[in-house]
This record gives sequence, structure tokens and C-alpha cells, in this order.
Amino acid sequence: MDVVRLFEGAESLEIGHCADCCGAAFQNTFRLGGRDFFYTDEDVSRTPLEQKSLIKRYAKLSLYKLLSGYYGKSLPWGSLTGIRPTRLAYQQMEKTGEFVPLFQKLLVSEENTALVGRVIEGQKGIYVREEGNVDLFVSLPFCPTKCVYCSFITAPIARTRQYMPAYLDALERELSAAKPLIKNLRSVYVGGGTPFAIEAEELERVLKAISPLRENGCEFTVEAGRPDTFTAEKLDICKKYGVTRICINAQSFSDRTLAAIGRKHSAQDVLSAFEAAAPYGFDVNCDLIAGLTGESFEEFKNSVDTAISLSPENITVHTLCLKKGAKLKEERLGPNEGSGKPALDVLPDGLLADMIAYSREKLTAAGYEPYYLYRQKYMAGAHENVGWTKPGKACVYNVDVMEEICDNLAVGANAITKKLFLKEERIERCGSPKDIPTYLQKVEKLIEEKNELFG
Repeated sequence: MDVVRLFEGAESLEIGHCADCCGAAFQNTFRLGGRDFFYTDEDVSRTPLEQKSLIKRYAKLSLYKLLSGYYGKSLPWGSLTGIRPTRLAYQQMEKTGEFVPLFQKLLVSEENTALVGRVIEGQKGIYVREEGNVDLFVSLPFCPTKCVYCSFITAPIARTRQYMPAYLDALERELSAAKPLIKNLRSVYVGGGTPFAIEAEELERVLKAISPLRENGCEFTVEAGRPDTFTAEKLDICKKYGVTRICINAQSFSDRTLAAIGRKHSAQDVLSAFEAAAPYGFDVNCDLIAGLTGESFEEFKNSVDTAISLSPENITVHTLCLKKGAKLKEERLGPNEGSGKPALDVLPDGLLADMIAYSREKLTAAGYEPYYLYRQKYMAGAHENVGWTKPGKACVYNVDVMEEICDNLAVGANAITKKLFLKEERIERCGSPKDIPTYLQKVEKLIEEKNELFG
């Protein structure tokens, strides 16, 4: 169960479990170390489907209480394990008009309960659930090098450049076929990978192919990415085709950390990228990661302070997440003695919590407000990722995708198209192959599947 993963060492425990539901009472009994532990929670279910959901909710809560007591440890999100805490909050508000009592019952910390409320407030004016709304995602899975924490399909572009001509042809074909499927386009997001890793003329082909779909002048983001890929020519092309927002993914302003995670640029290069982008008037998103490779509190503090001093419209603070496929997960946790490489450490929970608390305090003081929030299964310290924005500068695409309130029409390798059926409260997906050669072989089939899905 997801709750077990939250407590290091708990997967080796032998835990017996019995659940029972009697009216409004949800009863759970666990057996651990020869002792029985009983938990009873009350709630009202209106339908069999709701009852099934509540049985699972209170089984997780009871297990969390058991393990929290066993290890003498409380977690910032309590028994919540879902990716989108705000979704649960919105659902509860539709039922009762408020979500705080539920989050208190699930033992979410007071700070994180308040954070969810601030995110919901920050989404006002953007959060809209209407049939026909759609976002467009374009995948460019190419990077100069692969960072040690990255689990995406990207590989160094030197190893994938051979596929570039065919890949661009396939994108143009998909984008052309997508135009009749779009009713109300809310935003466009070109992501990766590092889209600026491709050549300027290749980037222009992609943005030119997007133009006919973006006739309403909606938000248009290009995840420019790493500063070692920035050129004036690529920025000129973005301006030419109406890009409104770019992402400069600093991750850290520590040269030691950048070297440890496999980046081939310095902190000064990040500053230079901001300087190069300034004359174009783009809104800028900047990413930081808390918990990288043994980073000290002072190093992370400097990264937060530096990002704020650069005054981007959005700053997202991620918590390190080690998924399958990430080099850092495979090599994890220790000094590579004799290799000459930096240690790949995971930080203590207390230090990580201090980093996150510092980022919240300083970003709030600088006039930023949280506007989107999501979690992942293998996040260090069971924390979260939070996007912060200046007033009126929230990224529409981030809200739509994180809250799943809008269709997402996605093209390219490893792109996941989602179609929302609001009345039925369900989502259907159409995923592209992760492997570029396989994607190229299946482009026509993918187009047919999306045509059928969007009907």
C-alpha cells in the first residue's frame, strides 16, 4: 500500500489487516508484533462507489496512525498519498462547502492544509471545468545531457540526432491532424527534454507548425530549459511565433550541485540566460529542486534568494523525486569512493523540511503566491512540488494539467493525450510510445486513435 512506502523500513514489517464497515462506522484492525490495533472512523457514504472509496480512505488513515506511532514520526501530508491534494479539496468543497475538517481528520499538517487553501485561492479566474476546453502539449524529448535525477526518456542529443528529421516530420503530421480536434484552445506548452537543445531552424519548424492551431493568441510556453542551450537566434524565433512564456530551469545556483547532477553549465550561465531573455518581454518560469545531492541549507537558501532577485513571474520549488530510470536512484545514497565523482546523497527529512519552509517564507515575503501543487510517489520526505506566481502571472497550462480540468491534446514521443468526460467524471488516455523509433513507426495509428477519442 502507498502508506507503507512513506515509512522507511515499513515494507519489511509483517502486518495483518482486517476491515469492516457497519453503517457510518469504518473499522480497521491491524496486527503488528503480536499485538492488535483497533481504529474506528465515522463518515457518511451515499452510494456504493462512495462507500468503496471511504473504506480505502480509512484503511489508509488507520495504517498511517499505526506506522506513525510505531516509528514515532508524523508526515507533512498525513495519510494523504494522492498526487493532487487540491482535487480532494475541491471535491469535498462541492459536497460540504469546506475541506479543512477532512484534511484535519486525515492528519494533514496545519501548514499544508493552509497551503492547499492558498493554492485554491490562487487558481481563481483560471480554474474552469467546461466541455471543449483543451491544452496542447508538444514533446521534444532531447537534452544536451541527462541529469542524474531525471527519469524521462531523454538521452543526450548526440545519441538521438539521427532521428531528428523524421521526428520533425512526424510532429508536423500530428499537429496538422490535431487542428480539427481543437475547439477552445486554452494554452500551448512545448516541453521536453530541453526544447532549446535542438537547432534554431528545427525549433522554427515546430513553432511554425503550431501557429495555425493558436489563432486565438492564447498562452504559449516553450520550456527553453538549460542555459547552455540558449542563443539569441532561438529567442528571436520564439518572439517571432508569439511565444509568451519561457522556462529557465536553474534547479540550483550552486556550481557544486550543478556538477554533481550532471549539468554542463555554471550558475553564472543561468544568470546570463535571464539577462539574454530580458529584452524579449517573455514571462519566465524558473525551477528549483530541494534535496539535491547532499546540498546544504545555505546552498539551497542562496538558490531561493538568487531566484527571487531575478524576479521571474513563476518560481516552482520541486522536492527531489527518485523514480525508476533515474541514475541517482540506481547509484543512490553514497559517496562513489575512488570514482572521483561527487557523493549522491539524499538529505535528512528535517533538513529538507527546513529548506521547504524557507522557500515558502521567502517567496511569500517577496509577493509570490502558490497556485499549483502536486505530489509524486517517491518524493523525498513525502513532501510536494509547488508553483509560485506573481499576481496575475499564473501559468494556465500548469493549472489545467495539475488539476486535470481540461482536455490535453499531446503530440510527440512519450506524450499522453487525455480526454475529459465531465458528466461521467472520467478520463480516457491515449499514450504515445516512449521510444522514439517506435513512436515514428506508429504516428499514423496515433493520429487515428486521437481522432476516435475526440470524435
